[in-house]
Amino acid sequence: MNDGGIKNTGAWAEVGQARKHESSELHVRGGATFTDDIAELSGTLHAALGLSSRAHARIAGIDLAPVAASAGVVAVLTVADIPGLNDCGPIIHDDPILADGLVQYVGQPVFIVVADTHDNARRAARLAQVTYEDLPAILTPQAARAAQSYVLPPMRLTRGDAAAAFARAPHTVKGELYVGGQEQFYLEGQIAYAIPGEDRGMHVYSSTQHPSEMQHVIAHALGLHSHHVTVECRRMGGGFGGKESQSALWAAAAAIAAVATSRPVKLRADRDDDMLVTGKRHCFHYEYDVGYDDDGRILAARVDMVTRAGYSADLSGPVATRAVCHFDNAYYLSDVDIRAACGKTNTQSNTAFRGFGGPQGAIAIEYVLDEIARNLGRDALDIRCLNFYGKVDRNVTPFGQTIVDNVIPELVAELEAGSDYRARRAAVEDYNRTSPVLKKGLALTPLKFGIAFNVTHLNQAGALVHVYVDGSILVNHGGTEMGQGINTKVMQVVAHELGVGLERVRATATNTSKVSNTSATAASTGADLNGKAAQDAAGKIRARLSDFAARQYGGEASEVRFAAGTVFVAGLALPFEEVVAKAYLARVQLWSDGFYATPGLHWDPKTMNGRPFSYFAYGAAVSEVVIDTLTGEWKLLRVDALYDAGRSLNPAIDIGQVEGAFIQGMGWLTTEELWWNPAGELMTHAPSTYKIPAVSDCPEDFRVTLFDNANVEDSIHRSKAVGEPPLLLPFSVFFAIRDAISSVGGHRVNPPLNAPATSEAILDAIGFVEARA
Repeated sequence: MNDGGIKNTGAWAEVGQARKHESSELHVRGGATFTDDIAELSGTLHAALGLSSRAHARIAGIDLAPVAASAGVVAVLTVADIPGLNDCGPIIHDDPILADGLVQYVGQPVFIVVADTHDNARRAARLAQVTYEDLPAILTPQAARAAQSYVLPPMRLTRGDAAAAFARAPHTVKGELYVGGQEQFYLEGQIAYAIPGEDRGMHVYSSTQHPSEMQHVIAHALGLHSHHVTVECRRMGGGFGGKESQSALWAAAAAIAAVATSRPVKLRADRDDDMLVTGKRHCFHYEYDVGYDDDGRILAARVDMVTRAGYSADLSGPVATRAVCHFDNAYYLSDVDIRAACGKTNTQSNTAFRGFGGPQGAIAIEYVLDEIARNLGRDALDIRCLNFYGKVDRNVTPFGQTIVDNVIPELVAELEAGSDYRARRAAVEDYNRTSPVLKKGLALTPLKFGIAFNVTHLNQAGALVHVYVDGSILVNHGGTEMGQGINTKVMQVVAHELGVGLERVRATATNTSKVSNTSATAASTGADLNGKAAQDAAGKIRARLSDFAARQYGGEASEVRFAAGTVFVAGLALPFEEVVAKAYLARVQLWSDGFYATPGLHWDPKTMNGRPFSYFAYGAAVSEVVIDTLTGEWKLLRVDALYDAGRSLNPAIDIGQVEGAFIQGMGWLTTEELWWNPAGELMTHAPSTYKIPAVSDCPEDFRVTLFDNANVEDSIHRSKAVGEPPLLLPFSVFFAIRDAISSVGGHRVNPPLNAPATSEAILDAIGFVEARA
């Protein structure tokens, strides 16, 4: 730690401070450069994709002459014009860039139009005359299960003897649950700008969470080596997982068009095309069977999950794996049989979304515990607390990882007290007794979320740090900035390591020619991995400067301290820039690379056992809602959230991430409904038909606090990830709504509430309760 160590610098620190986002002023003033803002080179063309209008069909004939004859069109490209591999699948090569005789969902790209303007390209793309031979289409995960239609072999995790445990259990609860998907709805849509260079070089500006994967896909599509292709991303206007693998289609198509025309080509998707083409959060259908004792402790659990994977594998396998590994959430399950299948459907190929299967896995056990509590006439919080993981026993997950950092009992107890949960529970019951139409609901739900990529080798990162002669510092790393503040946190880490203020440090665009073979900025690992890599690089420079200062001024290198823009050596306090300038004259290397690989991870995908996570993040939230039993409308009145960010690198950014994740997760569970018509066409593909939460949906009373808890693992400054885990906090909203519905029948009937809990779904559940109360 750099605490200064001399005079008044003992308390100095750059990490742990609430600093503003490094691009906040640029965002507010409109000065932040996104991919579409990059000044276009002379001769730039614009591309659009021609899309399938059938869910599953063979292309019997296609006439592109009207497209080619349209105003401004320069080229029309089909699969025959792809120089290399027609594939953009991230793991399995089952995802063509352009359809080759077979279309598998409405919106699948069939050809590329290149024109002089964006509007001309988009208009021309609608003019193709295509005839189809329709084939049977599978549209739902239930239909995929019935047809045994999967993109990957089903997976299964077992522990103990579930059958024997069920036989001993005095009570069981059995049922089904459906949880819908979710559109990422990033503010900036999919976009790529490809610029051909000399000697077959290609520079692609891509709005992507995974520049290295874009580099590989483009190189394969063009029949080139990776060193021919540079992919760059300064920032995204949101990603949420939707730009992890699925930015590849757009980047590859733009590069293919640039090669075909020998001119720069920009491909920017309009919102409706973006939503029609790209995959979303996987919807899940569950069949569950859980045994429990008289107190409500779970004795056996069996669940069969099937997802709507879409027409190709994409990242469905890892998503389903994480769902399996998060079915337990914060609870010890002794005897389990957990199954998951990735249903192949004739819909968009679903992909990563913030949480990456974790929320879908965890919500099922929360639904079950909610039912157990109602069956026993107990408060659901008491049943949850009874089933929490233990500290020294009952502390091993179904997949074999021992939990060594369990703080969920303390965290929930703190939230319960701080939110006045018990008093508010009594107040809600009093209100409902005298209110025949409006009903309130209250719920407290916890979370436990594993941090690391499921695939062990992805848990690595690199960084470059340059210290210039004037004492200014430049950092480049493999993470991508999508508004979450990774650059700000990495800059703070570097500033802290070198003992300077944040204003001295600048972060540059992620670029595959600077840091190679990077992992996606995903799985909540961005700050963990890249922060450690940047710390490693800055630490090497600090060590060199310490050696130089000791030689120059006396004393031991180990006693040199860097803090508050000052170097403390041999009783002297020297400005950082002065020491740097003298070190340069002495030919000291003032730049360095850094690398980090998360230790201790291992995973066997066949047995589904191992230690896939470096650590767990914890949290809990209390939500209070009111519903109108006549219309199904509802309002979120108050939220109290407590989140375990470890020793937060930047509390301001972390609290903002918790708030944003909460509202986004609430949208998934309440208002954001994806609906396909019987022909397989996504009808909710625009802001007019797909409803994300608005400002008016946010609670007027929104209390977010960070839990005081240092990470037991050697994470970057003992912090914890904050990107994905908080998305589970709005489970409390869903179960508060269910609690309010339940009050209609005196809490004697379990409402069959699926997600999203739209007004229609709420009314259906109320009708069910009223009919059986």
